[in-house]
Amino acid sequence: MRFLASLAVIIVSVLHFGFLALEMFFWDQPLGRDVFAMTPEQSAQTAVLAANQGLYNGFLGAGLLWGLIARKKDVIIFFLSCAIIAGVFGALTAKPTILLIQAAPAAIALGLAIFARDRRSETS
Repeated sequence: MRFLASLAVIIVSVLHFGFLALEMFFWDQPLGRDVFAMTPEQSAQTAVLAANQGLYNGFLGAGLLWGLIARKKDVIIFFLSCAIIAGVFGALTAKPTILLIQAAPAAIALGLAIFARDRRSETS
């Protein structure tokens, strides 16, 4: 279960680094406009906001990796919870599919992380 939990956390982290790239570097490009169904004018007007949003997604990805590397379950739970909240908010305010793309993978990873056994508790 620990392996599956770690794998799920890595997947969610990679997703957030992907969101960072999409929002910071490809927002005002054909890929970003296609993903978010925007005109060139819309993407140009919102590029700075999207870059800021992308940076926050990068922080989520980095926080998840930090939790894994440091073996800090509470850090992992915190950042997965943040990803879920961000995904639900994004689904309600921007695009409903964000619930499936961002919140659902984080929720699965959170469930796995909560129920994964900790080696330290097994030896005590």
